[in-house]
Amino acid sequence: MSKISLWKWSRPDRKEFTHITLTAVAAVASLVIARLCHLPESYWAPITTLVVMQSTLGAAWTISKQRLAGTAIGAALGALLATYFHPNAFVFGLGIFLSGVICIFLRLERNAYRYTGITLAIIFLVARTQAAWIIAIHRFVEIAIGIAVGLALTALFPEHPPVAALRAEGE
Repeated sequence: MSKISLWKWSRPDRKEFTHITLTAVAAVASLVIARLCHLPESYWAPITTLVVMQSTLGAAWTISKQRLAGTAIGAALGALLATYFHPNAFVFGLGIFLSGVICIFLRLERNAYRYTGITLAIIFLVARTQAAWIIAIHRFVEIAIGIAVGLALTALFPEHPPVAALRAEGE
């Protein structure tokens, strides 16, 4: 009977250290930029950066356009609904449905729809002290900063596939 090990002890991979270092730098950079912009919930910028940094540049660029579009739609729809309705389950559900219809109409993918729903939920359901439009603009800018910083560092320091993988592709 073999034992299953939860930990694999091996020599650390330099590429992994590079990735975690870049991720940490990107997360801190996006937080600092968001704070310099005096955004009230600046933590959204590094959270988004952490998500973006988990992809290669090609994948991150493609999916980030979807995320940004979804955030814009969710922010606008969330602000519109929050301006005219009190937070309740029916209006929230209707907003999520409408955001999906908008994404389909604009030919956006599910990733955009996911960010639309997340942003709409934050703006519509979370208690706020400012007008919904101001909160919506803040969320959009925070997410945009996170995406921009993540893409910038991914572009400046792209991960290269191992040489063996490149040779296998050429065969």
